[in-house]
Amino acid sequence: MGTARSLRDRLRDRFAAGEPERAAEELLKGLDGGHAHRDRGGWGQVLDLLRGLPAESRGALLRTVADRFPARYGEDGADVEERLRILSLCAVAGEGLPDDPLAAGRTAALADLGRLHRTWDTPLLDAVVAAEPAAGRSLTPATVAAIRRTGQDRYAPAELAALARTLTGPVLNAGEDWADQALRDATDPELRALLAHCRTATAAGYADGALRTLTGTPVTDGTEVALWHPVGADPAETVAWRDWLERHGVTQPFKQAHREVYPLTDAERATGTYSNRFAAHVLRQHQFHSLAAVRGWRNKLRLCVDDEAPPATRDLPAWGLRAEFWVQGDGGEYLEDTTESGSFLRLRTDQVRFYPIDAPENSAHCSGGAYRMWLRDGRDPVDPLPLDAVPPLVLSEVLRDVDLFVGMASVGNDPTWQDGGPGGRFREYWTSYGFGELNQSARTRRELLERLIPRLAIAGRCRLEGRFLHVKGERHTYRIHLGSGNILRSPDDRYLCIVPRSGAGPAETGYLPFEGDRTLAVILSKALMLADDTSITDPTVLSQL
Repeated sequence: MGTARSLRDRLRDRFAAGEPERAAEELLKGLDGGHAHRDRGGWGQVLDLLRGLPAESRGALLRTVADRFPARYGEDGADVEERLRILSLCAVAGEGLPDDPLAAGRTAALADLGRLHRTWDTPLLDAVVAAEPAAGRSLTPATVAAIRRTGQDRYAPAELAALARTLTGPVLNAGEDWADQALRDATDPELRALLAHCRTATAAGYADGALRTLTGTPVTDGTEVALWHPVGADPAETVAWRDWLERHGVTQPFKQAHREVYPLTDAERATGTYSNRFAAHVLRQHQFHSLAAVRGWRNKLRLCVDDEAPPATRDLPAWGLRAEFWVQGDGGEYLEDTTESGSFLRLRTDQVRFYPIDAPENSAHCSGGAYRMWLRDGRDPVDPLPLDAVPPLVLSEVLRDVDLFVGMASVGNDPTWQDGGPGGRFREYWTSYGFGELNQSARTRRELLERLIPRLAIAGRCRLEGRFLHVKGERHTYRIHLGSGNILRSPDDRYLCIVPRSGAGPAETGYLPFEGDRTLAVILSKALMLADDTSITDPTVLSQL
């Protein structure tokens, strides 16, 4: 039996005997043993026990702990983690009580916690995250940043994002110890996922032990640091930051300086209230559904039934907006392209629109047809917003999401579909997507390759031209499409099918200034292989050469 579980039993016995003071001693003794760090499940049961106690018992417990706390967990030489463990338990015990004698101590300990590089890893963290706001006390920015860093090892990315959305966003002030440490954490591989939820430098990067501007000048203490986005930056500044990252060998855990930007186009100004930029694509439904969930979109799987479904939607509460991506099921002429459970294998894409966040939802038949607004309780219809009224940052990030959905889930990027898929229905689309015009993410990829290729050992065998990276091997010359990664080989532009191995680790492509672009890594690995095509031993590739 775990120690924390037996502590739960001892506490229950003390309270049953009407001895809250002795229960407090048991609690302090258990925390001194450090078992909170080792037995998460048992401490979860202790928390449940405290929550279920009558108010009178919880109040007596708090008063006893408050009496003993200064002597055992005072400021002088006390371990911040030890102090916070007991304070967090008391936060749970004090929920709903009019008087909390340890509120001030907990606030001070939370502020100290924000300065820690590594914090404790127990259910107590969840308890304090819930208890402090419930008691009307907001968490300090330093505490929020520390919680997000600490949560890395315990939360899946989607759970971490959900937690982050419930907390006040941190603001880092250069010169504060905890802020400098948070910036150093940005280069720690174990903590990289958190950067999507923390704030990083604006017009500054971390180098040589300090936050510095492009010219190398340290940022003044007290300067507010916020998330930088290229949508509002001068193009020259964006290019300069790309140079800075590459000069310092910095690999960003997500695209920032190299982030794609999607400004309003003339075609979208003409349509006014909707974008057709990503219409008429064919997506694998279940892959799209998974991607949408990861990116914070709500989506309903389309089944081959007589039913309606709303579009894929993303709520943007900070802006009071809702984005909609219209899709419909594609089951073939006889609706036969479905799973055994009846869900469509593929979707066709349509418009992207924006509405006020509280506007009635649209819906359409799962297998196709016009979208219409579902009006209830006598509500009036609400028009979509003109695209030029949508903040440029919101428009860019929503379209970037949709570009990601298409780029990852399109049947056009499947190298085995050169025959057009079932019945050849998608041959024209596959060819158009796999070798056609570049989307924004592919254009950004091309700009980066212009900078990276001259540094490669195979630079003399490579050149960029239009939509392709040309690679000269000993057997043939090859053209790799910068959007799909598909390959054509000379002399007759014959398609060359090379399928990346499932589950393979990242290709050895050398330095890249950001993580997350799998297609870029695939293109570079294919280029490295084809430049030395006489060394290829894979029989499935050799048979095509």
